[in-house]
This record gives sequence, structure tokens and C-alpha cells, in this order.
Amino acid sequence: MRTITRLLVVAAMLSAFVAPAAWGAGGDVGEPAIVYSVGGKFDGSFNESAFAGVTRFKEETGSGVREFEIARDAQSLQALRSFAGHAYAPVVAIGFNQAGAVEQAAAEFPDARFAIVDMVVDAPNVASYVFKEQEGAYIAGVLAAMATKSGTIGFVGGMDIPIIRRFLCGYRQGAASVSGDVKVIANMAGDTPAAFVDPARGAELARSQIDSGADVIIQAAGGTGIGVLQAASDAGILGIGTDSNQNGLHPGRVLTSIRKRVDNAVYDSFMAVREGRFEPGIRVLGLADGGMDWVLDDNNADLVTPHMKAAADAAVAAISQGQIKVHDVVADGPCPLE
Repeated sequence: MRTITRLLVVAAMLSAFVAPAAWGAGGDVGEPAIVYSVGGKFDGSFNESAFAGVTRFKEETGSGVREFEIARDAQSLQALRSFAGHAYAPVVAIGFNQAGAVEQAAAEFPDARFAIVDMVVDAPNVASYVFKEQEGAYIAGVLAAMATKSGTIGFVGGMDIPIIRRFLCGYRQGAASVSGDVKVIANMAGDTPAAFVDPARGAELARSQIDSGADVIIQAAGGTGIGVLQAASDAGILGIGTDSNQNGLHPGRVLTSIRKRVDNAVYDSFMAVREGRFEPGIRVLGLADGGMDWVLDDNNADLVTPHMKAAADAAVAAISQGQIKVHDVVADGPCPLE
């Protein structure tokens, strides 16, 4: 009975939340809508990058955006259905864990337009945005290998999935390009989506790596990574952020942040519908496409020497121009450096 009651409450909230609205030429295009992944839009990482894209769109266009934050994956399908049924366009889902729900909703609402970020859904009304995580991770590996004094660097991933393995391999490859003697310690936080929302687990893994000699640790773990960066700062070593700019979380203790430009993907999906250029299919975004980058700002300027910056910039250029090919474990098979 309690479960039924909770479901009815959620359904009622969604129904009230997604009241129809329209904007654009002739008022025949619905407002865009977005369903954030587990962890909330202020997770300081992946979702927050998506929220930055929402904010940019609203500020530039003056239009509204309907938003919903799921507490668990089971809420995704209902949210997507509600938005699609009220003619919001596009309906954007954040995170690989919503792929099944997007696929089902897209089939149920063939005239609606959907987008998903960080996973591919092969459907005639879905635009899929995915990233070359390995390219951004390569830059992180270069910087980490140049910054380490112990010769040991760390990697804490979230859920053990191909996207995170892709990130890990790029990190290893970037470090190896600096020195083959650099040791990389790697751990994954778990094998379910909960591995992305457990800062305590992230801190635990980071402390273990620190005890093993790591003095630079990158997190690729969503909200779990907040604990990684905290543990690194507490221990007086360097962390590396991902997804959004996390340099300011611990000024002087975050070497850089490797941004996955989820914000650009969200903004582009919204504008594509607004401008009448929405197309289904896959968009793969890397360094050359503005899909990945690394951050240098006042919070980490003293940590990145001119020599390190030159090396990172050179690697970005070489990857973008195809002179360096970063191994993709999804397309190319297992990482050769493991």
C-alpha cells in the first residue's frame, strides 16, 4: 500500500509539474524538458554540467525549461512519458542509466523528440550525444604524470562500465606518454548506478590509494568523486576533477578539471528544436568538437607550470588533428596498458 501511495504521489507531482506550455514560431513548439540523472542537478559534477546548459539556454532565449530530478532510476520512464505527452520538445535524459526508459518512451511517443546524453538509443526520434572521454582523460594523464613527485598516480571510477573504462585507458595512455615509469592505481566504486552517488566510498578509495603512494588522483565518479577530491585535499595531495569545473572546490588542491561538455550537448539539443534543425542519430564529441576540454583558472594557475601547459596544449592539438590516436576500449577493445 505504501508503495502504491508513493507512486501515486510521484505521478501527481509529475502531472502538475509538466503543465503544457509553448514557445517559438507560431507557438507550435513546446518548451524543452530535461530529466536529470540520480544525484540531483547540483551534484557538482555530471548533472550540474547539464544544468549549466539549461541555464545558458534560458538566459540567451528567455524561454522556460521544465526540469525533473529523479531520486531513483524507476522514476525516469514516468517523467519522460509525462513530458512527451504534454508536447515538450525536446525531452532530454541525462545519463546512460536512462537509456532503457528513453527507448520505451520514444516508441510510445513516435512524434515526440527526445535526446539522451552519454548513451546511444537507436530510434528514429532520438538524438544521442556521446563523448570521447578517452581524449580528455589523456590530457589528465599528461598533467598528472608531470605533477607527481612519487611516481604513482591514482584513478577512482564510479560504476564499472565501458565509459569509465574508456576514461581510465586514456588516463593511462596520457601518463605513459610522459613516462613509462609512472604507476597508475585504479579502483571502481561499484557495479550499480549507486557507485556514482557515494562520496564516502570515493573518499575511502582515495585514502587507500594515497596510502599506496599516489599523490595525484583523478575522479571519474560523479557525486562519488566529490569524496575523492575531499580526501585528496585533506591529505595534501592533488585531485583532478571531471565533468564540470571542480577547481574551485579545493583551490590549490585540484590540478585541473577535465570537462565533459554536457552543457554544450544539452544546449545544442534545445536549440536544434528551437531552430527547426533537430535530427535523430549519434553525435560524438571530443576535443576537436568542443565536447571535452581541460580547465586552467585562478584556482589552479599556480599548480600548472608553463611547461605542463605547453605539453597539455600540444597534446590537445595533436589529438584534434589526428596525430595522436587515443585508444577507445569500446571501439578498439581492451586497453593495451592494463
